[in-house]
Amino acid sequence: MLQVQNISRRYGSHLAVDDVSFTIKKGEIIGLLGHNGAGKTTIMKMLSGYLEADSGQILLDGLDIQQQRRLIQQQLGYLPEHLPLYPDMTVLDYLDYAASLKALSSESRAAEIRRVVAATMLQDKLEAKIETLSRGYKQRLSVAQAILGKPRLLILDEPTNGLDPSQTLQMRELIQQIAQDATVILSTHIMQEVQALCSRVLLIQQGRLVLDRALDALTPDSVLQLGCDIPLEALKQLLCDMPQVLAVKPQSEHCFRLELAADSDHKALCAQVAQRLVNAGHALYQLHLQQQDLQSLFSSHHQKTEVKDAA
Repeated sequence: MLQVQNISRRYGSHLAVDDVSFTIKKGEIIGLLGHNGAGKTTIMKMLSGYLEADSGQILLDGLDIQQQRRLIQQQLGYLPEHLPLYPDMTVLDYLDYAASLKALSSESRAAEIRRVVAATMLQDKLEAKIETLSRGYKQRLSVAQAILGKPRLLILDEPTNGLDPSQTLQMRELIQQIAQDATVILSTHIMQEVQALCSRVLLIQQGRLVLDRALDALTPDSVLQLGCDIPLEALKQLLCDMPQVLAVKPQSEHCFRLELAADSDHKALCAQVAQRLVNAGHALYQLHLQQQDLQSLFSSHHQKTEVKDAA
């Protein structure tokens, strides 16, 4: 089990990660989401022991990473977005070197290298120099080094980057197999990867954890996009006695987002909102239910942050 307790990290005056806490159980695959600069990479570097947290604590199966860094690093796999590969090394030499860094014994090293080579389908490239590999093969090699030693914690940043559709499916199957005996954190901009692999998402915005939710808890058709010529406060007043409307939030000029109760009759609610606006003499430009899938949830939180910053 991975326990992250109130971690923060500054770069000078910039607070990159702000009091983030979460827990991930063995066997879970968690999606770590956020726009560029949100703090995801800093969090992953702290989880790997590459960076120290300024405050807070990170525990893997009860071991504190600041006190047992070397021991924990031998039990984790980390695939950064841009892994430094050594172009003059062969694939086999590089994997042997990576195995030595994880302190794999000479007795188990050969068998473990064979296992990860088979899992990532690198058999025909063992003697090739890394500089001659295609982008897809380099990505497979990066994943192979990450899963050496059967890590208890696997941190993957864009693991399917550069892979073709067939290789992507095979990578998904590999990650699911690894998760049977490990905790997996997956950071990606590809929503299909998150939906295909993850049971839960953590959304980071401006260094803060703003959402921790199981994917199956996302409620479809729970957002109403509304365009009309009414000020925000007047719209809130017009709808204030409708308990099914949980929140009214501005999106842009004359465009609003209405968050609806999951158990409400959405079609009937649309009709009621439209009728109230027309009866009050307002022009209605747009009215439609939005499927609150992972992509729309991700986008809505980003827009919410932008509105807050603009204010």
